[in-house]
Amino acid sequence: MEKTQTATERGLLVVLEGIDGVGKSSALRAIRAASKGSAMELVSSREPTDGPWGRRLRESATLGRLSPEEELELFIRDRRQHVEELLRPALDRGALVLLDRYYLSTAAYQGARGADPEAVLALNESFAPIPDLVLLLDCDPLISLERVRRRGVAADEFEKLEELQAVRGIFLALRRPFIRLIDAGRSSEAVGAECGEAVCALLASRHSGA
Repeated sequence: MEKTQTATERGLLVVLEGIDGVGKSSALRAIRAASKGSAMELVSSREPTDGPWGRRLRESATLGRLSPEEELELFIRDRRQHVEELLRPALDRGALVLLDRYYLSTAAYQGARGADPEAVLALNESFAPIPDLVLLLDCDPLISLERVRRRGVAADEFEKLEELQAVRGIFLALRRPFIRLIDAGRSSEAVGAECGEAVCALLASRHSGA
């Protein structure tokens, strides 16, 4: 007889969010290391993706921003494909999915261009899996931009100080029960340790059935 999947057998979706330069990549490496002992399959991805819509968005970061309407449409198309082809199948088979950016970024960045953040959230939550945990890495945009410069990478069209300040404000105003605020002004080691501990606690809660 085919086994019916229960709600507790669904995988876990963990998302790292925040403005550019807050250290999401370092935090993701720390989370992967901390969750190695888990029996769950580990799947990592990012948004925008490397699919056709995501590539157009990434190109616009250096070639020039699209109109707010075009940009939002591409983000939604990219996310729908991501959900259908990777996220939902991975969660359905019980994987731990680690995601660098998701729909909170869309709400914050498009909100800074005039969109209603709550409307953007509602649109995405009508089709995209709800995260189990969002680690919102937060620091002053002056610090994050300096980190970007130290990497030897010129700031792109998504990394302008005034816009990042607006984006940060929207991120901090978002209210969802799965958001955990992380002080990203500290060292990457301290941030990574806190993120790893948060994900380990989530895994422990799942395994205990809490």
